[in-house]
Amino acid sequence: MNRNIEDYIKPGARAHLVGVGGVSMAPLAEVLKGKGVDVTGSDMKESEAVDHLRSLGIPVVIGHLPESVEGAGCVIRTAAVHNDNPEIAAALAAGIPVFERAQAWGAIMRHYQNALCVAGTHGKTTTTSMCTHIFLAAGRDPSVMIGGTLPILGCGHRVGHGDTIIAESCEYCNSFLSFAPTVAVILNIEPDHLDFFKDLDDIKASFRRFAQLVPSTGSVIVNNDNPGARSIACGLDPFTFGLEEGAECTAANLTWERGLPTFDIVVHGEKYAHVSLRVGGIHNVSNALAAASAAYVLGVPGAAVEEGLDAFTGAGRRFERKGTFHGADVYDDYAHHPDELRALLTMARTLGYQRIICAFQPHTYTRTAALFDDFAEALKLADTAVLAPIYAARETDDLGMSSEKLAEKIPGAVSCGSLEEVTAQLADMAQPGDLILTVGAGDIYLAGEALVEKR
Repeated sequence: MNRNIEDYIKPGARAHLVGVGGVSMAPLAEVLKGKGVDVTGSDMKESEAVDHLRSLGIPVVIGHLPESVEGAGCVIRTAAVHNDNPEIAAALAAGIPVFERAQAWGAIMRHYQNALCVAGTHGKTTTTSMCTHIFLAAGRDPSVMIGGTLPILGCGHRVGHGDTIIAESCEYCNSFLSFAPTVAVILNIEPDHLDFFKDLDDIKASFRRFAQLVPSTGSVIVNNDNPGARSIACGLDPFTFGLEEGAECTAANLTWERGLPTFDIVVHGEKYAHVSLRVGGIHNVSNALAAASAAYVLGVPGAAVEEGLDAFTGAGRRFERKGTFHGADVYDDYAHHPDELRALLTMARTLGYQRIICAFQPHTYTRTAALFDDFAEALKLADTAVLAPIYAARETDDLGMSSEKLAEKIPGAVSCGSLEEVTAQLADMAQPGDLILTVGAGDIYLAGEALVEKR
């Protein structure tokens, strides 16, 4: 039976959300409740997100109990919850329709005049966050869904009353194909998530289908500097941004001071905005151009771009300062792809530190194996690499892959058996003038936090 989720998330309907404490499930619960849906939820553990949902009158059960779905009109789940989950199994047995989180967000997007969806292998969270700052500065009162924490929001989401929703849009499991973008931003397309996609061509095909969801009255915004992004734009009449010649939105008069860029944003040869970023790296100049392009096509004045980007100091876990230890500065970053790692370490080199020590936690066995040589080359940009065990996430090790193997390819690298060992290693190395980075998409940030607390 082909069921339409729109029929199940109307005022008075009851929806049960499995994994409701997740970064894009918690805001979904809040948005659905605001639309008059009777929302219940479950999660594996207590959290701030769960406490917040309960404060809104949304009951949340800890643990996955079959009886939790009784009386629900539909069940909505995260991508990490499979059919063998007790709640999902009970729902399927009772004939209760089960929808994916992305399907629900897609249905919600259709109620907004503007759905600004930011996609790409990397840079999504930062660019979505930049867009959020700009649209807040413009007084557009946007709704927002980000896969991370943004300090100005105090969380990763916002329920606004304006005509625009801004959403980070992930390609994993083709989730973003359930979305309904009127503006699709494509930052870059590189090999990643190869536990799901067959190869780069398969990834490109998914991104092209995403871009084709945009109606003829909307805009597809593409990074002209990225071959992968350019390759899928044929016939879509994209609006382009980039640092190289030929883009419709570009940077002019770019200068750097203490690792931070100042530049004019120029659209079709005319100055649109003048910005000074509080985040470093040429990749963030590109992210700012992407956000400015989205603002431009949606009629946001350049002054709001200036104000919004001036207030942006980074998203949570994106070069986030944690503190100091023995005179060394400790920062954390979510980089978990070789291109992200290279961009982070290249930017760090411009900051004037005597040494850069990078504690890296590879994320998943499949990604580490598929991009092994690229990871090794990127990590050589640090003065010293300290490797934590691979963060398995949803996987088991069927490949015989390990951080020890990666360390063997990086001169002077140290491989540790636990996060506690990483913290001890960093404590032993730290000296004034060092930049210590904890890097990865898992729980490596705990090693840096433990180090700072040692003082």
